[in-house]
Amino acid sequence: MLRPKTKAVDLGGKPDLKDPDLYLHERHHEVFRKLRAEEPVYWNPEADGPGFWSITRYDDIEAISKNPKLFSSAKEMGGHRIFNENEIDGNSTEASMISMDPPDHAAYRRMVTPGFVPKRISGMEDRIRARVTRLLDNLPKTGEAEFISAVAAALPIEVLAELFGVPESDGAKLFEWSNATVGEDDPELRVSDEYLRQCLSEMAAYSAGLWQKRLAEPGDDLITMLAHSKIDGQTMSFPTYIGTFLLLVVAGNETTRNSISGGLLALSENPQERQKLIDNPSLIPSAVQEIVRWVSPVLHMRRTAAEDTEIRGQRIAKGDKVVMWYASANRDEEKWDDPYRFDVTRYTNPDVPTQLGFGVGQHFCLGSRLAELQLRILFEELLRRFPDIHVSGPIRRLRSNFIYGIKEMPVRYTPEA
Repeated sequence: MLRPKTKAVDLGGKPDLKDPDLYLHERHHEVFRKLRAEEPVYWNPEADGPGFWSITRYDDIEAISKNPKLFSSAKEMGGHRIFNENEIDGNSTEASMISMDPPDHAAYRRMVTPGFVPKRISGMEDRIRARVTRLLDNLPKTGEAEFISAVAAALPIEVLAELFGVPESDGAKLFEWSNATVGEDDPELRVSDEYLRQCLSEMAAYSAGLWQKRLAEPGDDLITMLAHSKIDGQTMSFPTYIGTFLLLVVAGNETTRNSISGGLLALSENPQERQKLIDNPSLIPSAVQEIVRWVSPVLHMRRTAAEDTEIRGQRIAKGDKVVMWYASANRDEEKWDDPYRFDVTRYTNPDVPTQLGFGVGQHFCLGSRLAELQLRILFEELLRRFPDIHVSGPIRRLRSNFIYGIKEMPVRYTPEA
């Protein structure tokens, strides 16, 4: 189940959007700006594949996402990443719902939907606020901290542990496995193929143990829902459960963690916007949407053309890979006024387009409300208690063409008396 390391290709001056260094060095926004203007449906050759179409405009991504009959997410068609899942995974696991099309996707999504209904999410608010309070209480009294490990990574992993019904102490392993899974192009996270195999093996054994426990002793958690829900009278197969567990581990912390860290970075770089939130905390829900738009923590998702078609007059052949770049769509000049301005008041206007950081269509992120709740509470408490908190030195980013993440970020703040 090892995902391949990306091989960049020299395109003679044209951009290779598959190259993780493009995002590591934060050059992608200017590349996307040019492509939206000049070549919004862009053919990207590959050193280790047939090439793919890059879609960079908001309206095209929305249309593709809402047409699964024409643009498939199915694993047998290649799945949701640029590389082909069906060629890498073989038959070791069955597809999770992110690599399914309707009606299968909807059936499996219904299995976990009860875990994310509004009443259940709102019922977690007090516990999330208590976790945030404890994490902020533990910030060093020196006024300096490494924010990712202290806060941004810790909060969503603790919340994920609650969703799984496991001890918070298990969070460290969940965090490690998630990093290894999405960090195939980062040498710090994929130390070796052997290390990645070990992580995947440990995660499979851990999730199998949870499956067996919940079959014997059901609880009120996501694992119980997966173990006991049925489709057409049949429970979820164990290989599909493993794939779904992996999806929940990654989705349950990557988007939230990197929106928290990217959000604080944006507020540090735009102190006038930070002051607006300090002066008027009621703007924080709007700021949360702007943060997700601005950060675009998931850079892309992929579909495969099920039939010959066209996008903006460009012929797309059956079987072609079609990669939707959310990071580009969230800066689309046709959708937002001044999209390169970070504006915490932007989403006080109900006519502003929905940011695509959580996707769109049938694959819209099931945990978006939970992510938004964590972001809102975190910034409410953080700015109330440490209004001058800011990034105080160089950050270190994840090397990836899939997740736009920060691995390390030093901050300074005035300690509480």
